Amino acid sequence: MFDATEQINAVQRQVGNRTLEAGEARVATVSQTYQATLDDLWDACTNAERIPRWFLPISGDLRLHGTYQLEGNAGGTVQSCDPPHGFTATWEFGGEVSWIEVRLTPVDEERTRFELDHIAHVDQDRWAQFGPGAVGVGWDLGLLGLATHLSGDGSGVRPEDSAEWVASDEGRRAMELSSRLWDEASIAAGTDPDEARAAAERTTAFYTGAPAA
Repeated sequence: MFDATEQINAVQRQVGNRTLEAGEARVATVSQTYQATLDDLWDACTNAERIPRWFLPISGDLRLHGTYQLEGNAGGTVQSCDPPHGFTATWEFGGEVSWIEVRLTPVDEERTRFELDHIAHVDQDRWAQFGPGAVGVGWDLGLLGLATHLSGDGSGVRPEDSAEWVASDEGRRAMELSSRLWDEASIAAGTDPDEARAAAERTTAFYTGAPAA
């Protein structure tokens, strides 16, 4: 039976920096090993018919230099593609451009590690306000959907049930846990603990609708 808390705890998180031509960028990394072959996980992440089953409806041309649009969310351009090992794309939303890099690595014949970097130029004020959880909690929910899809047992959180689920007690607990774990990743990266925790409280409030302390 699917356990959302167990799933959130199964994700590894890392916070870092990267120097780009336009300047210093923040990097939030999520990774998880799935019970799936390399080819199956690649198909789940790149097949326009499967992506809506765990993430969001998608349109566009999912090939090198093609453009995509996730319904109600980001769109962008596929910048590189190395099937079945990974791809990179722009992540364009709200008039801002960031980048995602996805890497798939076989652990053995039946298990594959998924890793995603979300790379963004974030001004210091916004980083201080929300920290890495601003994007990290969203990606945790995406990986939860992917785990549901790959489990194949009918349990978990399906996209069509996601709005109801995030408003449930279970959903709020999962988002609170995700935000707290991103807080820990931020502290591990060198953020002042008090500042990281305050940012995590504001992120939790944003996702759950509960007032920040």
